[in-house]
Amino acid sequence: MPSDYADASLWRGTTILSIRKGKNVVIAGDGQVSMGQTVLKSNARKVRRLGKDNNIIAGFAGATADAFTLFERLEAKLESHPGQLTRACVELAKDWRTDKYLRRLEALMVVCDKDTSLILTGTGDVVEPEDGIIGIGSGGNYALAAARALADRKDMDAEAIARKGLEVAAQICVYTNNNIVVEKL
Repeated sequence: MPSDYADASLWRGTTILSIRKGKNVVIAGDGQVSMGQTVLKSNARKVRRLGKDNNIIAGFAGATADAFTLFERLEAKLESHPGQLTRACVELAKDWRTDKYLRRLEALMVVCDKDTSLILTGTGDVVEPEDGIIGIGSGGNYALAAARALADRKDMDAEAIARKGLEVAAQICVYTNNNIVVEKL
């Protein structure tokens, strides 16, 4: 895992945006998969539901196979710690940082349940943002800035803000497209 996960040049695969507003939380992601300067696929699903009751949503940025490995590991941790999202994520982050195989995985994750929104990294970070808004991936900072600018609007719910944030990122980031997938709790 690169030591500076915030360096957008290392994450040329996607944009994931999570918004928590009122009693709703959404994670939205674009559908573009790129290899270098070539678009390989435009409709990938990088956001999905997890957990026994599908009551957790997660999105990833980074290498696809690595993300699937992390989703599987997170689901195992959720089974070991039912109803304890933060604890399951901390346990995954510990494994991710210390396991020789997992340490090489190059991905970032956003994981949310009805109460908690977290960013997980391979450097052992499990971060809960204070404003409930998370942006990761190559266009993450653009989407995050747009979402923060729109967060106080009374006429926009969490999903509308997430969609607009991703649309803004798609206009700026060549590794992000307008094929948006949204999961909502």
